[in-house]
Amino acid sequence: MAKKASSKSVAPVGSTAPRIDIGISDKDRAAVAAGLSKLLADTYTLYLMTHNFHWNVTGPMFNTLHTMFMEQYTELWNSIDSIAERIRALGHFAPGTYREFGKLSSIGEPTSVPEAMEMVRLLVTGNESVAKTARDAFKLADAANDQPTADLLTQRLDVHEKAAWMLRSLLQ
Repeated sequence: MAKKASSKSVAPVGSTAPRIDIGISDKDRAAVAAGLSKLLADTYTLYLMTHNFHWNVTGPMFNTLHTMFMEQYTELWNSIDSIAERIRALGHFAPGTYREFGKLSSIGEPTSVPEAMEMVRLLVTGNESVAKTARDAFKLADAANDQPTADLLTQRLDVHEKAAWMLRSLLQ
């Protein structure tokens, strides 16, 4: 008689893919994916804001800020895929619309084009918001013993805390 497979490895009815069995419970994977979804929304929102400021900055610090903003939005753009792919690796769909990002993001968007130093202030606040979101998601990943997500979040924390420091230095 054939041995029956455990329910953890049995695919849902109608599916040919095996269930995810990576040593993290379904509940914990869902919680971590939800935290990463907020991080993805914050990252995308900050990316858009930074790119917008890159296009629209004016004033005596134009060259410095234009270049700095480009470096920052490029880094943000490159990180979006890693965050979304980690959500998928955990077995969940990544948010990917402005509407979803708007609901999930903790970052407010400016309603007009601010002056250069206000752009810098808003980007400091935005980077700090993303860092807080990453730190909250890290707690979930750590509790779930999810090292790949914890590693990703540690890297994101480093990037956002450094960006906030560099931007804040321009305001002193």
